[in-house]
Amino acid sequence: MIQVVIAAAVVAAAVVAGLILRRRQAAEAPTQPALQIPTQLDRADFAVTSPWLVAVFSSATCHTCADVVAKAQVLNSSQVTVVDVEFGASQALHRKYRIDAVPILVVADADGVVRRGFAGPVTATDLWAAVADARQPGSTPEPELGNG
Repeated sequence: MIQVVIAAAVVAAAVVAGLILRRRQAAEAPTQPALQIPTQLDRADFAVTSPWLVAVFSSATCHTCADVVAKAQVLNSSQVTVVDVEFGASQALHRKYRIDAVPILVVADADGVVRRGFAGPVTATDLWAAVADARQPGSTPEPELGNG
């Protein structure tokens, strides 16, 4: 009988010690999207000839994306080409540039170097100012717009 009591006490002590140790361990946060803005684009992927490219990585089911695309479309000109890279139509480009959240907007120069970028919603004023400053540095009072 005494052996059963001792065994029960040892098991109870082990359970209590295990519970205490488990509470002290910090739970790791679930994996989150990296939300990275590409730093370089292959302009051949977008078939543009203008000196500047504004690429909006979007999704047809995203209302914010539609708003960002509409604001960007105003920039279309002989110097700036705006391309909507919609996920359903361009999944390969989303994978290539590791787009894991939308909208992502990038402003790339003639070499494909991304000069400005935005993740998430952006105001028309901030977008247009960022493109203007990318094209002509120092032309806006807030040159940091779209730098991260």
